[in-house]
Amino acid sequence: MSGLLDTSLVVRYLTDDPPELAERAARVLDQDEVALPPLVLVEAAYVLTKVYGVPRAATVDALVALLQKENVHVLGLSKETAIAALLLARPSGRVAFADALIWALAKEHGLPVYTFDRRFPGDEVEVRVL
Repeated sequence: MSGLLDTSLVVRYLTDDPPELAERAARVLDQDEVALPPLVLVEAAYVLTKVYGVPRAATVDALVALLQKENVHVLGLSKETAIAALLLARPSGRVAFADALIWALAKEHGLPVYTFDRRFPGDEVEVRVL
């Protein structure tokens, strides 16, 4: 593993904005073995949808495609679980990207989620609403 990815690099890569930074990001993402912290997925989703105005479904599709690259790994999560979390957040704004990643970590590590949110996704994880 050559290093961790930062949100700015992921966003430049996915938006091609600005092109010179996107090209530099592509050199890393297309060649090096890199790890992506789950927080970067949440931040990138936020920037793509709120700053760039990318529709939610297209944002999820772009992040899933990024995770499917052989040289990109997710720190602390299997790719399959990280992708499942993104797909959980894809259909609508009902499941926030952050909640989807909390769900993924709970699922991956077999931990319950303590929350006040009665609508927290409960598929395959134990949710304890307080």
